[in-house]
Amino acid sequence: QVQLVESGGGLVEAGDSLRLSCAASGRTLSSYAMGWFRQAPGKEREFVAGISWSSITTVYADSVKGRFTVSRTNAKNTVYLQMNNLKPEDTAVYYCAARASGTSSSYYLQNQYEYEYWGQGTQVTVSS
Repeated sequence: QVQLVESGGGLVEAGDSLRLSCAASGRTLSSYAMGWFRQAPGKEREFVAGISWSSITTVYADSVKGRFTVSRTNAKNTVYLQMNNLKPEDTAVYYCAARASGTSSSYYLQNQYEYEYWGQGTQVTVSS
């Protein structure tokens, strides 16, 4: 069993940056694919970014490409989401997720139903 805990969210202004962290316990994440998703009020949860177990493959939603960067430090069992130039439309609860069957496929990294473990989420609010 894997437990995931997100941190780093908060209230910022448009143009600011935040770095989200996702710390895992229970299992080592070195063989897991990891993803970040978000859910805004009244909207469905959507894919933000994903990273393969080896970090060879990273994939991003078009809406965050060029502004967000996903990375991982397997030695610390932690995955990060660096968010720059934040916009009000980035306001959402951000979730990290883990997929036990590590994959380098962009298709699977983007598919929330491929992930078995989820954190509780961290709120990001961007004011205009």
